[in-house]
Amino acid sequence: MTHVLSDIRILDNLLALNLNVSLWSARRKMSQEDLGGAELPPEDLASIGSKRIADPENLKVFGTLKARAFNYLDRHGVRFMSGWAIPEEKAGEIVQELCSIRNDFQKEKEAFLAGYDQNVQSWIEKHHQWGEIIRNSIVGPNYVRARMDFRWQLYKVSPLAQHADNTAVLEAGLAEEVQGLGGTLFGEVAKSAEDIWRRVYHGKTEVTHKALSPLRTLHTKLTGLSFVEPHVAPVADIVQAALQRIPKKGNITGTDLLLLQGLVCLLKDSDALVAHAQKVIEGYGPAFVLDALLADPGSIHESDDPAGEIEGIADGEMDDEPVLPDIPVADNTLPHPAIPSLGLW
Repeated sequence: MTHVLSDIRILDNLLALNLNVSLWSARRKMSQEDLGGAELPPEDLASIGSKRIADPENLKVFGTLKARAFNYLDRHGVRFMSGWAIPEEKAGEIVQELCSIRNDFQKEKEAFLAGYDQNVQSWIEKHHQWGEIIRNSIVGPNYVRARMDFRWQLYKVSPLAQHADNTAVLEAGLAEEVQGLGGTLFGEVAKSAEDIWRRVYHGKTEVTHKALSPLRTLHTKLTGLSFVEPHVAPVADIVQAALQRIPKKGNITGTDLLLLQGLVCLLKDSDALVAHAQKVIEGYGPAFVLDALLADPGSIHESDDPAGEIEGIADGEMDDEPVLPDIPVADNTLPHPAIPSLGLW
């Protein structure tokens, strides 16, 4: 098995980003008085729970904006420490997108606060029989404002080089975090590929070119983070080579679809993916890997379902997927390709 370890020197090419999004839940803890003074179990045995003092529908937009920011960072970075590691060269465009999301967050926040009193009153009228317990817990707009925030910190990370107590240097923990970054990245790729398989390729005999979009997103992420570990760039090359084989027009069927299904299943298996990337490093090339994926097309079981777009897949469909082949070893020794290393290997 090929080991995936990232070198501490990759810190020269990345920045750490920590995102803090605070949301107000509109929940307040219930009290014994809310229940008319009824006898209740002691607090160490059971808790009463909470009540909503405003309509949660009016707050959903903030959760959506938070998810939008998380998804964007997941598409361009890799989880690192308490946030993300992002390519330093892409920091500008990433921060611009976060600024755009923050602006939307602030606009929605001001709109919500402007109508806060009316929203609370409407909530009380909707639940008029419980109006008193809502009124007893109402908080003012300034209280809510202080609990809704969207901000981030972008910073450079460097190892602790020296300290009066050498134990602080030896046990700093940063080297271990960095070494695991390549494994984290391949794990995220596998998780994304699992989602792509389920939503897009599972049980399909025909897809449209929309099916290529999530693979292009993965390729962009891998390309931007190619310095993280030596096997990342070859994986990006494999994905790019597969995309280039697909005809520019028309629905995708037959061998082309089998190739994409095989690629997605390869991306789902981190160990197999790294092993195939190693073959690229050894000089066999992305085309060699893709040809191997197609060597046994009968291993992909096609369903009888009609062609589908990128929609959700109904529960209970078969989950057959390609059996990933072993890459054969050629008789001759091929020259090693020149893979950009940025001085890391």
